Amino acid sequence: MSCQTTPLGSSCLDLWREKNDRLVRQAKVAQNSGLTLRRQQLAQNALEGLRGLLHSLQGLPAAVPVLPLELTVTCNFIILRASLAQGFTEDQAQDIQRGLERVLETQEQLGPRLEQGLKELWDSVLHASILLPELLSALHRLAGLQAALWLSADRLGDLALLLETLNGSQNGASEDLLLLLKTWSPPVEELDAPLTLQDAQGLKDVLLTAFAYRQGLQELITGNLDRALSSLHEVASGLCPRPVLVQVYTALGSCHRKMGNPQRALLYLVAALKEGSAWGPPLLEASRLYQQLGDTTAELESLELLVEALNVPCSSKASQFVIEVELLLPPPDPASPLHCGTQSQAKHVLASRCLQTGRAEDAAEHYLDLLALLLDSSEPRFSLPRSRPGPCMPELFLEAAVALIQAGRAQDALTVCEELLSRTSSLLPKMSRLWEDARKGTKELPYCPLWVSATHLLQGQAWVQLGAQKMAVSEFSRCLELLFHAIPEDKGQGAASNCEQGCKSDVALQQLRAAALISRGLEWVASGQDTKALQDFLLAVQMCPGNQDTYFHLLQTLRRLNRRDEATALWRRLEAQTKGPQEGATWSLPLYLESYLSWIHPSDCEALLEEFQTSLPESCDL
Repeated sequence: MSCQTTPLGSSCLDLWREKNDRLVRQAKVAQNSGLTLRRQQLAQNALEGLRGLLHSLQGLPAAVPVLPLELTVTCNFIILRASLAQGFTEDQAQDIQRGLERVLETQEQLGPRLEQGLKELWDSVLHASILLPELLSALHRLAGLQAALWLSADRLGDLALLLETLNGSQNGASEDLLLLLKTWSPPVEELDAPLTLQDAQGLKDVLLTAFAYRQGLQELITGNLDRALSSLHEVASGLCPRPVLVQVYTALGSCHRKMGNPQRALLYLVAALKEGSAWGPPLLEASRLYQQLGDTTAELESLELLVEALNVPCSSKASQFVIEVELLLPPPDPASPLHCGTQSQAKHVLASRCLQTGRAEDAAEHYLDLLALLLDSSEPRFSLPRSRPGPCMPELFLEAAVALIQAGRAQDALTVCEELLSRTSSLLPKMSRLWEDARKGTKELPYCPLWVSATHLLQGQAWVQLGAQKMAVSEFSRCLELLFHAIPEDKGQGAASNCEQGCKSDVALQQLRAAALISRGLEWVASGQDTKALQDFLLAVQMCPGNQDTYFHLLQTLRRLNRRDEATALWRRLEAQTKGPQEGATWSLPLYLESYLSWIHPSDCEALLEEFQTSLPESCDL
């Protein structure tokens, strides 16, 4: 083009500025367009226009009169590109660096500085800007974009140093990023300045809101509730977009719930539900609040609404083609109160809470719906337990079977168990090798044999409910046969005893053994075969000394067999245990196993001990 021969001529500068302003107006027209395809096309055309304009400007030697416009075009290009991509990339960091290098080129300082990083470049440029006041507004806009990029990348140390330099402080006295952001005072934009998609003050407001939100949420997760409240109130009182305000109100509700202020928590959750259509997080938090208050009906209603809400596709908000608060927020942490998961995860929470609260019929239906949902999807069939929340697929089958048995639907429970066994049958030949690896300490205690053993245990209980004693005893024996292959030779060594997952599976293994032995023993008792029952209860005491239920069943059997001396010794031991301090379980058990153990728990153990005491001869009651 002809004006490339006179790059500093006013006519060329006017043409470049006119093109920038036209492209900015085009992007704003696209922003207000109701047609998605038209929006995207107009915005993409504007982006390509800005790219070409920036290429033309940077193809010429850097000159102070042109730099305010060049830096403005750089900012507009980065803003539009980041908003269209819904995130920052390494390319944007390079665009910022190129803009800073162009400033230093005008000061003939670039030569030895090419190896500098962005932090050092910013320090040099902001010091040079004292000599170039006409660049100050454009540099603050570029600094706002740098701050946004570093905040989204969690480079808070670099961000603090940048803000200190912008604020004219170099002593590093303040470590409070929120205070540094508030102190930052971008220069007022001149009326005749080139058009921008977003000025420095707008970027500052977005940064303030995003950082306060991130800080408040992190404080909430780590339990610093007072500081969390302070930061979250800062967000709510600022220029907070509605989708973010829903999350802020939900976080405030969670904060007040944890602080023991249920009424205030409920007010914030209601406000969150009124603010927008993102109902998942506030509904999940409401269920936690009602659970804490002991209102099971309201808790389950909230979870049912949550499942429905997650089934409705979220209507994505149209991008505004500026840097927005949401762009600077990380995805919800699984530990965050705002992480409500998928519909299947919410369905599982609902089903498991129904099971835990004694609503067996509802639990059974929810579990069957959940299995249908998962088996119809493209999710992997099975996976070992990972650090993610919630159980894996085999445990869902087992929980479903437990719910069906508890609801009196034994035949359906058998069907679910058969389905699980058919899906794990291909792994059965590998079980002996898996156990051998665990014994040698080369691998964690494997989970698959536990699932298969538990399946036979539940099948046995289903047959008990159907009155088929022979089938029940056969299934309990099959469960024990598999479990007795799983005895580690040395519990003091090996991966299974040295890692958390190994310990968890080892505890589950012990409790499964006890459950199977007690269950088979109870069937012997029901058929009048107390001697066989005694053998199972004695073995259960030996294999799982931490399970008190085994002692109570053993005591009752010893009484029936009139073995008074052994019964008396066992009674004294039980009485001492019940009077002493009770040790809590080190590891929580899977829900299916917890539910099963509650079925075989002897009713009113204290009454049993008192009854036994009254039957003792006086000479024994000393």
